[in-house]
Amino acid sequence: VQLQASGGGLVQAGGSLRLSCAASGRTFSSYAMGWFRQAPGKEREFVASISWNGVSTYYAGSVKGRFTISRDNAKNTGYLAMNSLKSEDTAVYYCAADFSYVAVQRVRGPSSWGQGTQVTVSS
Repeated sequence: VQLQASGGGLVQAGGSLRLSCAASGRTFSSYAMGWFRQAPGKEREFVASISWNGVSTYYAGSVKGRFTISRDNAKNTGYLAMNSLKSEDTAVYYCAADFSYVAVQRVRGPSSWGQGTQVTVSS
């Protein structure tokens, strides 16, 4: 499956953004999806995951309660709604997909990756 992330931008601290991840090439509904991020000088880290049917979600502790992952299989698109953004949320955000729900919770797990979208939070 091919993935394309979009929706990043510059936002003030406390603001909100919604990222999108458009899928093509294969049946998106067969895949679990995850979001990851990589800040300058840091390793890529897990942010959130969602099962193929949207029933199960899982979040990194640093974003739990502020970010919401969702998906619309009819539109072949996944989303990451980000609220109460902090300067430490500044990073390139990547969406990823895999048949395994466990794999999309691990940086080296997913078989498919999108190209990344920059999120910058100004304090």
